[in-house]
Amino acid sequence: MKADGFRDMTLDQLDDQLQKLKKEQFNLRFQRASGQLENTSRVRSVRRDIARLLTVARSKRAGGGKSAAKE
Repeated sequence: MKADGFRDMTLDQLDDQLQKLKKEQFNLRFQRASGQLENTSRVRSVRRDIARLLTVARSKRAGGGKSAAKE
């Protein structure tokens, strides 16, 4: 998901989405370890989505709401 999609969410929604992505990352790690992972690029995209989400959440908690780069 793009950062714009995360910016439209509330902090509670961001926390729920983070929990969902962390679970998916955990499941992907198990699939990779057992040799059952088919879409290896999904591991990378989930990791990057988590980073995007954490960046937006940190910005919102700091009171910015929008990133300084957009101003």
